[in-house]
Amino acid sequence: MKIGLVCPYSLGTPGGVQNHVRDLAEALLARGHQVSVLAPVDDNEAPPYVVSAGHAVGVPYNGSVARVTFGPRTAARVRSWLADGAFDVVHVHEPMTPSASIIALWAGDGPFVATFHTWQVRSRAMSAAAGLLRPALEKLDARIAVSENARSMMVQHIGGEAVVIPNGLYTKRFAGRIRPDWQGSDGTISFLGRMDEPRKGLGVLLSAVPRLVAERPGLKVLVAGTGQADDVRRSLPSSCRDNVLFLGEIDDAARADMLTGSDVYVAPHLGGESFGIVLLEAMAAGAPVLASDLAAFRQVLDGGRLGELFEPGNATALADQALRLLGSIDERDKLRATGLSAVLRYDWDALIDEILAVYDLVAR
Repeated sequence: MKIGLVCPYSLGTPGGVQNHVRDLAEALLARGHQVSVLAPVDDNEAPPYVVSAGHAVGVPYNGSVARVTFGPRTAARVRSWLADGAFDVVHVHEPMTPSASIIALWAGDGPFVATFHTWQVRSRAMSAAAGLLRPALEKLDARIAVSENARSMMVQHIGGEAVVIPNGLYTKRFAGRIRPDWQGSDGTISFLGRMDEPRKGLGVLLSAVPRLVAERPGLKVLVAGTGQADDVRRSLPSSCRDNVLFLGEIDDAARADMLTGSDVYVAPHLGGESFGIVLLEAMAAGAPVLASDLAAFRQVLDGGRLGELFEPGNATALADQALRLLGSIDERDKLRATGLSAVLRYDWDALIDEILAVYDLVAR
C-alpha cells in the first residue's frame, strides 16, 4: 500500500504528535508498505521518507507554541506531494490546526484518514474554526482519536464519530541502563518536558523540592528538556540546588537511561493533555509513575492502578506521595510490575494492525 502521512508540526521540535508520526511511519515501513511523510523541516537531518512542507513558524496553540507551516508556498508543496505520491491512503494528523494537514484536505481527493490528538475545553474560537473547516473535514473517510478525551473534543466541535486508537511506542527501546552519576543516595526523581512551558508543571515539582530534600538529603532530581536551565536553577533555594541536575535536551538513549534509573517519574502537568505518552515511556522503562490527576493521565493509569495520582498544581500533595513512594520499595516494585505488563498493549507491534484495519476500509 502507498501511504502518505501528514505531520502538522516541525519534526525538529520534540513533541508527542511528531513522535507518533515518525513511529507510525517506521512501523508501516517494517510491514513492507511504501510511506512518505510530509512535514515542516527546519534542518537537513530528517529521515529519508520525509518530504519538506517548508520551514516552520511558531504559533500559540493549546497552551503551547506549535511550529507549523502554512500559506501559498506550503499549499504548492502539498499539491505537488499529493500528485507525485498517488497514495492509496492519505493520513493527516491534527487536521484542525493551520498547517499542511488541513491544506492536504483542501487540495486532495483522498481517501483520507485523520487522527485527532488534541484535547481542550470547548471554546467559541474552536467552534468557529470548525465551522470554517467543515467542508474540508467532510472529506474524511475515517477518523481516529488517540483517547476518549480527544474523541470527545472532536465530537463536540465537528460532530461525527471516531475509533479510539491510542498513541504507541516501541517498548523495547526504553530498556535503558543505570547511570551511576544520575543516581541519588536517597533516591532519584525525574521530570521530562519543556521548562518554559508552564502547563508541563515543572514549577510544581520545583516547589516540592525543598521539602523533598529536607527529608531525603541525598535525593537527586533529574530535569530533562529544553529551556533556560540557569534561570530555573537560580530560582531554587541554595540549600537544594545541588540536588537538581538539569540535563537539557536529551536523545532517545539518554531518555531511556534516565527513566530506567528513576525511583519515581513525576508528571506534574497542569492541563491541556489528551493522552500522556510520557507516562507510557516511563512505564516501559520500569519507572513508577506519579502524575497529576488529569482526565487523560487517569485514563492511561487506569484510575491510579498503574501509577499514583495527585491534585494538579498541589506541590504539597506531590511531595507527600513522592516521599511515600521513595520510602516503600514494595510499592515501587508493584507499580513497576503492573506498568511493564500494561504498557505492552501500546506497543507499535500491536497498534499497527488496528491502524492498518482502518486503512483497509477506505483505501483505493
